[in-house]
Parts: sequence; C-alpha cells; structure tokens
Amino acid sequence: MKKLLLASLIALLTGCATQLPNIDHSLTSKGQSSRVRFVVIHYTVSDLPLSVKLLTEKEVSAHYLITDENEPRVYALVDENRAAWHAGLSSWKTYTALNYNSIGIEIVNPGFKDMPDGRHWYGFTGRQIDQLVALLKQIKERHQIAPENFLGHADVAPQRKQDPGPMFPWKRLADEGLIAWPDASAVAAALPKYETQLPDVAWFQQKLAQHGYATPQTGVLDPETHNVLVTFQAKYRNSKWDGVPDAESAAILDVLTAPKPKP
Repeated sequence: MKKLLLASLIALLTGCATQLPNIDHSLTSKGQSSRVRFVVIHYTVSDLPLSVKLLTEKEVSAHYLITDENEPRVYALVDENRAAWHAGLSSWKTYTALNYNSIGIEIVNPGFKDMPDGRHWYGFTGRQIDQLVALLKQIKERHQIAPENFLGHADVAPQRKQDPGPMFPWKRLADEGLIAWPDASAVAAALPKYETQLPDVAWFQQKLAQHGYATPQTGVLDPETHNVLVTFQAKYRNSKWDGVPDAESAAILDVLTAPKPKP
C-alpha cells in the first residue's frame, strides 16, 4: 500500500511540473540595441594583489581590470551582459544608476598621495593606455558607444570620486577617435569674449549640466558646483583644476555645448 501511495504521489508531482517551452531562435527582431550606453573608467587606488582581491572577493566589481605589470594583462571579471557594481550612486545627462547600462574598467593605479607640499597624482604607463585603447575600440564596436559616453568615475559622481584623476590622458583617447574633444582653434576663438566679460556662475552651472554633469542650479559657487568644475577642468584642462570659473573654462564649455552642425 505504501509503495502504491508513493508511486501515485510521484506521478502527481511529475504531472504538475511545468514543461519548459521549446524556444525557436530562428527569428530576429530589427528593433533592438545594446543595453550598454556608457563606459566608465576608474583607477583602483591599490596595488595589483589588493586590486584583484577587492574586485573578485568583495561587493565592488568591474567588467575589466588592466594590470600595472610590464606587459599589462586585461582581466575580464564580469560578463558584459551582466551588471558590475562599479559606478555606485551616479548620473550622466538624464541617466542614473549607471551600473545597469555601463561597462566599468578598472586600471591598477595608486591614485594620489598627500605630501607636505600638496597632493601628488600618479600617472599611467603607456602600455596600460595602449591596452585600454584597444579594449575601448572593441567595446565601441560591440555596443556602438557614442563618443560623449566614454566617461570617468568622477564625471558620473563628481561629489565623491576623483578617478581616473588629472593624470589620465583623455586627449589620447580623443586622438584615437574614441571620445569627443573641444577643437583647440574654436576654443582660442571663443576665449577673448570670455576674457572681456566672464559669465556668471549660473551660466557655468547651466553649461555644465548641458554637457552632462549633475550640477546644482543655484546661481552661486557652492561646494557642489566647485566639485563639478574641478572634475571638468581636470579632464579638459589638466594644467589647472582649482574649481574656479575662468575664461578658458568658459571657452571650453562653450565649444563642447555648441550645437553640432547637421550632416
């Protein structure tokens, strides 16, 4: 009797189990695109062993890690189809929570060291940047990333992050055709106007927000606006990044936010 009851129960459970559908993959929809819109570049602020430990054993993660060895390796840590936990509280233009629509790349680099004479920033090796450029070109091809969407962690979180820092060679990425960059002749042409009359803080706030930064619109140079200006200057004019509005910063912003000519 027990055996009969057990057999009946097994048959009942088997009959109730949901059958997996037979999925046909022979058709493809035209209306689709990659979920990835952004690439966010970081430095690790640690050496290679600690960087590996933090990015593989802790909650923070990234899709790729570029080492600082003589022949840098590129580790793939998270599949590009999955979200890595690298950006945190972040935004760019109308997008927020960029973990879910970005690829994060960490580069082994100490970041900075505070010394008696001020903060000293560490540079990146040429071979690290060579590997990064090659990787970015592959990602751009796979996901059709727009030039304005290759960003630093500081761009998307200017109130709490500085990476990849003022030593990062953004101009090299521009020269490789990866990112948008202000035309030097256009900046020089715009400069005299702003040397004659510097725009007010509200103008800077509006232009910074138009470019993509989450910027207060208070009309005063508050600490948050100062932090955004520091980030902007460190990226586009790394000879001076004091967060003070000036004519050169205004000219660069003017060029970057000018309407693009129609093709």
